[in-house]
Parts: sequence; structure tokens; C-alpha cells
Amino acid sequence: MSDAGNMKFQLMLAPMEGATGSAFRALCHKNGADLTFTEIARVSNLARAKKGELEKIAIPDATPTQIQLAGAKLPEYEKFLASFKPTAGFRGFNLNLGCSSPDFLRQGLGAAMVKRVSRVNEIVSLISKHGYECSIKMRLGADNYEKQKGAYLNLISAVDASFFVVHARTAKQTLSDKADFSVYEKCVATGKKIVANGDIKTKEQVAALRQQGLYGAMVGRAAMGNPKVFKVLHEG
Repeated sequence: MSDAGNMKFQLMLAPMEGATGSAFRALCHKNGADLTFTEIARVSNLARAKKGELEKIAIPDATPTQIQLAGAKLPEYEKFLASFKPTAGFRGFNLNLGCSSPDFLRQGLGAAMVKRVSRVNEIVSLISKHGYECSIKMRLGADNYEKQKGAYLNLISAVDASFFVVHARTAKQTLSDKADFSVYEKCVATGKKIVANGDIKTKEQVAALRQQGLYGAMVGRAAMGNPKVFKVLHEG
């Protein structure tokens, strides 16, 4: 069984490209977000010290923030991590296994990595070797076939990440498709820390997730409309 029930339920601000800059992260944290995330950054560009990519992962204040990374090549991670210097708000890295853009999927990145368990394990181990926490944000698989085969459960069970943010849709689905909250029971049964993601915006949803033993919930679009949503959800 998960021990999440003995911990404070965590409310997190989702990483959103072009939206979750430092000012918005600080605003959401002030309004109750326990943890925030940078927008996605490509490790290949970070390894080459590209200015624009380094600006994406800048954490200029003490707002608790994880840096979200996309990449599959171990030498690029090693090169980047060798020169990385954490600042006060840094709380670790988050691997993107959820992006569903055709460009990412063609390169075997984003949601295409859900079935690449060995490589994900290697990346998490490498980040841990450098002394940093590593979490994972993932979809249920590339498509319904991978979902039905339990690709997401295989990865959660096999990888020793600090927690798993499970966006309850496949890569084939869009935000107009309803998130499948029924998957969380099996996710929690792995004994890992599970964070729900996808259309979370009400106190009733949060109460139900807490009751199931989840570690937390990640909020994206609802926070864009109202950064105070975290206070509302914590009150629930």
C-alpha cells in the first residue's frame, strides 16, 4: 500500500510551455501551490548551453520548483548535469514522458518514452547519482493499445522516481477527451507516490483523490484562469 495517506496532500502547478515562467510560479506558490515546474526544456540544448534553453530553467527566487527535462541520450544528460548549479528554489528534475507532439513522438521522446523503461531507469539513476531528486510526468501510453497493456503501470513499477505525475490520457487523446481517473487505483497499488493530472479543478475531485491514497494533484488550465485555485483546493 502507498504511504501517501500519512503525508500532506501536495498541490502542484503543471509545467506549461510559454506560461509557467518564474513570476507565474511565484504567484501560484503564494496562493497555495506546494510545488511548481518550469516549462519543458530539451536536454540536448542544455548540454550545448544554449542561452534560450537555459533561460527556461532559471529559478531566480525561492519558489519550490522542479526543472522539467525532455531527452533520451545519456551523454547529453551527463554533460548538462556536470555543469548544473542549483539555486535556492530548486527541488529536483522532472522527466517529460507526456508530451504528445508529433515531433517528440517521432524522436522517441515525450509519451513515446513510457514504454522505454530501461532508458528511463538509466536517466533517473544518472540524475540520482549527481545527488538530485527526479520525478516523472507521464501519459498512459502512446495510444489505447499501450494503455490497455498497462505500459504506464510497467514503468511506475520498475522505475525508482521520487513521484509519478500521471496525466490520465493517452498521447492520442486531446484535452477535449475526458481524463480517465479510474486508472489511479492501480497506480496507487504499485506502492509509489502518485500525483493525478488532467482536468482537476474542484474540491470534490481532490477529496476523492485523497481518499484513494494519492500523493497529490497537479493543476494546469484551472490555475491559468485563477491562480488562487490552489487555496480553494487545499481548503477542500
